[in-house]
Amino acid sequence: MGRAIGLGSHGLAVFIVLAAAVVAFGQGAANGEHGKLLTPEASLNLRSVSELQFSPGGARLAFVVTEPAKGTGRLRHIWIYERQGGVLRQFTSSTKSEFVPRWSPDGQQLAFLSNRDEDQQQIFLMATNGGEGRPVTKGKRSVKTFEWSPDGTRIAFLAPDAKTEEEQKKEKDKDDARVVDKDDKHARLWILDVASGETRAVTKANWNFDELAWLPSGARVVVKGTERPESDEYTERIYSVRVADGTMQELAAPRGPFGEMRVAPDGKVISYVGTREDGPEPHDLMLLPVTAHAARNLTGANLDRPVEDYHWQNDASVVLSAANGFTNLLVSYSAEGARHDLQPSPMTAGSMALAGNGEVAFVSQTATQPQEIWLWDQKGAARQLSHLNDSWKQYALSAPEFYKYKSFDGAEIEAALLKPPGADGKTKLPLIALIHGGPTGRWQNSIETWGQLLATHGYAVFYPNIRGSVGYGQKFVESNRGDWGGGDYKDVMAGVEDLVKRGIADPNRLGIGGWSYGGYMAEWAITQTTVFKAAVSGAGMANLISEFGTEDHPAGDEWFYGLPWEKPEGFLNSSPFVHLKNARTPTLVLQGDADPIDPLGQSQELYRGLKRYGVEAEFVVYPREPHGFHEEKHLLDRLNRILAWYDKYLKEAKTAR
Repeated sequence: MGRAIGLGSHGLAVFIVLAAAVVAFGQGAANGEHGKLLTPEASLNLRSVSELQFSPGGARLAFVVTEPAKGTGRLRHIWIYERQGGVLRQFTSSTKSEFVPRWSPDGQQLAFLSNRDEDQQQIFLMATNGGEGRPVTKGKRSVKTFEWSPDGTRIAFLAPDAKTEEEQKKEKDKDDARVVDKDDKHARLWILDVASGETRAVTKANWNFDELAWLPSGARVVVKGTERPESDEYTERIYSVRVADGTMQELAAPRGPFGEMRVAPDGKVISYVGTREDGPEPHDLMLLPVTAHAARNLTGANLDRPVEDYHWQNDASVVLSAANGFTNLLVSYSAEGARHDLQPSPMTAGSMALAGNGEVAFVSQTATQPQEIWLWDQKGAARQLSHLNDSWKQYALSAPEFYKYKSFDGAEIEAALLKPPGADGKTKLPLIALIHGGPTGRWQNSIETWGQLLATHGYAVFYPNIRGSVGYGQKFVESNRGDWGGGDYKDVMAGVEDLVKRGIADPNRLGIGGWSYGGYMAEWAITQTTVFKAAVSGAGMANLISEFGTEDHPAGDEWFYGLPWEKPEGFLNSSPFVHLKNARTPTLVLQGDADPIDPLGQSQELYRGLKRYGVEAEFVVYPREPHGFHEEKHLLDRLNRILAWYDKYLKEAKTAR
């Protein structure tokens, strides 16, 4: 399944396209009429912001800044905003990365994860007033996540057993054959005594845990886990674990994917983002009483938008951010469940943190302003705290036009359109249709560097949130179940036809492209029509049957189509390779060779078929790259190839009369 990267195994966020980060589109005019044009090299120099965490009392705000790609990756460092004096400073600065900041309950220490130890993620502690971080976990294993106990004396963390000396020797000697599933090490629940540094395992080694949260008493930890970690199905449940002896009590067995589990301040309710029935993605905020076994859907009936981030307030109310078309909604729910819409004018809130006094710190962005942190007191206007991406003010970025059009069956589809700088509104433009990943992803109100670069090269860029996109309600998400390449493809074509009829797009210079599910849609389109004169498929899916058998976590595809061993028809009929004999469009195929989401073989199958039928095609494989690319030279090479490919086939085409 070509999927987004984000919440749970499938994600709510838009897929990572062809840059180091994807940040917000926004509204308003371009960044200065006479600014510099964006280049591929410059487009990689974006910082992204995440993991906001207020200290107890709210005097400080910790957050993670991901630096632009350099060499073989992107470093992450922790920054701190000091309310007193309004100072913003970098808190960690090693040659490796630091992330997942967590304040001690007394606010005197900050714990975080770092890969300083031979790329193994360990927990480090650092005094709030500075100094050196010291590791408090060790071993040949990586810590997945952790949380302080309410009294600050212990840290609960999730990590597998460390490799034994014998295992390390075999690995060194290349005597490292592995029995799939049987030899895998899974994340257990561990307890660290902060004073002594001693750790002990609380749960069994054959279980796997993904999330944890302490109950206020400090006697129990709530976890998300499964005793069937080898399963390709969703088998995770919610358990309460007694720290003293590891006794586990099952609290709930949600159907389908879920995540972002947290505990209310009074400890009486466990919250998580889950599915209404069984899929396809976490969507609604669920409230589970600790003494009950059935959760209540807080947001499904009166919000019906996917929850992207949320936080409890001390009065048992909840503040959350939810996807709403190209933007986000900021909403609060009282302890009684009453909804109240919040408006931190003039900015839209993304990921956020909540201080004890109700102040909201959040990440926001616009089409011409990359990610920055804003602070809002829930009364006046929000104010900008950070200026991490001020260097982008020098570039003239295209501001999108947001609009809606009618698809083939009358369904209303929301879209965004970028036009080249200086477009006169009269000349028909070469048009590129870019399709987002997912399929349960969305285009956001954001700087999307692939499109911005195309706009600087003279292209109009069309971003449709086709059926199946999140941000338009659960029914809209479900509307392409078992119908990939059906209604969603027709939505794309209806949008392209609309732009042609409006005199914006030149019908003889149309292109299509995308990454992940967007790559799949590009592949599907070239087997269904010849109107596109150039296509780019990144990490796509040519054969949905072999995709199911080789990808990580195929349960999402199962929700859409069932099992290919029992119901192969749907998988087969929606697979582009079946129709490759119809393809005529020159196609650039891009793929990371370490992609576990849409494996290399999918792009190989596409390229082999295009080659057999004489279609102009290039297949570019990037060593070591997973689904979202990390390496600087690969990111740059990919952007340059895309621009050159579209220029080759669309710039020289004759304009329609």
